[in-house]
Formats: sequence, structure tokens, C-alpha cells
Amino acid sequence: MRIISCVALAAAIALHSGAANSQGKTAPKDAKLYFITPHDGQKVRGGFWVRFGLRNMGVTHAGDEYQNAGHHHLLVDVKEPIDSKEPIPQDKSHLHFGAGQTETLLELPPGTHTLQLVLGDAKHYPFEPPVVSEKITIRVRPPASARK
Repeated sequence: MRIISCVALAAAIALHSGAANSQGKTAPKDAKLYFITPHDGQKVRGGFWVRFGLRNMGVTHAGDEYQNAGHHHLLVDVKEPIDSKEPIPQDKSHLHFGAGQTETLLELPPGTHTLQLVLGDAKHYPFEPPVVSEKITIRVRPPASARK
């Protein structure tokens, strides 16, 4: 009987810790994340402003557990989809805006680049369903001084 109690306790702990680690905070079905600037197909030069738009949800700091609110993440040249069961990575291609920023001055090397926004919860997990923008493509031109 003691063995059965231990097995039941271990199973309950495993199930509870799995539930605690699963994220998937719900987002309103009509939430929309989008770029204000730049526009898909736009040509830019040097550093350029990227402005984030969000409808039917709020923007807050990372770590703040507010209902229907999160913070922005900008994906630069990311080809693989975000795993909704894992926190959004933080590296040169996954930029975090955990202070609640809604814009950034971005500098990218000349060439063609893709940009996409993902809204993360207090712990950097995507919402369920994911709140993501359309992926846009921009072309960064060399600085005017480099065209000689």
C-alpha cells in the first residue's frame, strides 16, 4: 500500500509541475500585432525606425502578470517558427523589448531582411493562440556615403 501511495504522490507531483511549466496564456481571438513602419517591401537606408502596433491587448513590462497584456519581441531573419511551449529565445535574431517599448532604431547590414513581431507574456512565452504579425521583407541599402 505504501508503494502505491508513493507512486500516486510522484504522479501528482509530475502532473502538477508540468501544469506549472506549461505556458500558453490565452490571448483574445481578435488581438492583432502589426508593423506601423516599415512596410512590407520597403527600401530603407542606414538605421531605421521600427514601430510596433498592437490592437485589443496591452503592452507591459516583462515580468508583469497583467491580463491580456504582454511585451514585444522582434524576430530578424528568423526562418523557423517559434515554439509555443518554450520561451522566446534572446539573441541577435530574437530581440526582446521587456521594458514595454513599442519602437526601436534598428541597424542592419545592407541586403534583404525579414522582420516579424511576436507578443510574449511575462515570462517570454508566446500566447495561445500566438499573437504574431505578418512577416515582412525589407531591403536595406548601403549608406549614401558608401555609394561612390
